[in-house]
Amino acid sequence: MSENVHAPGRLATALAALPPEYGALVMATGIVAIAVDGVGLRAVALPLTWLNVVMYLALACAFAARFVVARQRMTQEFVDHARGPGYFTWVAATCVLASQVSGFLGADQVARGLLALAATLWVSVTYGFFAAVTLRRTKPRLESALSGSWLLAVVATQALGLLAAQVGGRAADVAPVGNPALPGVGGDLLFTGLCLFLAGAVLYLLIVGLIFYRFTFLKLEAGQLAAPYWINMGALAITTLTGATLLAQPGPEPLWSMIAPALLGFTLLFWAFGTWWVPLLVVFGVWRHVVARYPLRYAPEYWGLVFPLGMYGVASRHLADHIRIPLVEHASSVIAWVALAAWAVTFLGMLRALLAFRRTIT
Repeated sequence: MSENVHAPGRLATALAALPPEYGALVMATGIVAIAVDGVGLRAVALPLTWLNVVMYLALACAFAARFVVARQRMTQEFVDHARGPGYFTWVAATCVLASQVSGFLGADQVARGLLALAATLWVSVTYGFFAAVTLRRTKPRLESALSGSWLLAVVATQALGLLAAQVGGRAADVAPVGNPALPGVGGDLLFTGLCLFLAGAVLYLLIVGLIFYRFTFLKLEAGQLAAPYWINMGALAITTLTGATLLAQPGPEPLWSMIAPALLGFTLLFWAFGTWWVPLLVVFGVWRHVVARYPLRYAPEYWGLVFPLGMYGVASRHLADHIRIPLVEHASSVIAWVALAAWAVTFLGMLRALLAFRRTIT
């Protein structure tokens, strides 16, 4: 009887402790669905899409309840150097879900509504977070505040640019034939996507320099070398996908023809640097769990590893459409299967953790 009395208190405590980066669950599930669809597994991609819709709505309700029971804690997290970047996952999650429901369910109107929501979230989180951490009076040391999660700002920016390019491209497809200017919302969205692509690329260069300094010159414990450092690669992968998607769209002329060669060059550059990161990140993971014997158990941060894997597979496949290099296309297929396996293992770990928590409140 006493256990049941305390159950609501445990639930409120769990809501208060819900990590802000849990939007990565939707990001990872969505991109894995798109990745496996690229290797012919539409029968897997469709259930993952519906599952993602349910999880997005459930997480939205959970965070709304969290705001009610732990508003002060959420505010403190948002302006915190270490925890605040987790809120960028909600921008990217909204964008990935929009791509899913449009591509797999044909819900273009829903995708446009999610684009508006994602744009609102991006403005709020981007300028709110960077203003807060810049203007606060006391600031933490770099080694305790900086992690790969800061690159979620890049992922959110590129995800919004990618969705703008996709929605703008569909609007351009229905524009009058022979109209190179693409007047109206289609051309505006494509130009916005291009600007976000460029802004996100510069933001990556600013942040990754600090991360590389953190890696090479400051002490790093096994517990600090967490899964979100895979976003070092994931941010480049989504940048690659955004660039490849922009290249595939009939953008406004004469701008598109002039910028296309440079856009392809930058897209290939980001893919190459993302590929460079992969072996190093694998070495870090082996050192963390095999050499340093850091326990390997489920934590929400591991969705920050699944998402980059899926995104790398999708980005490689879209890049291969432009450069026609079979090696890149073959790599995308292999990574899609790896990402699906990583998603399945992580999802089972999450279910096990949820069942264990459920037993504590019943």
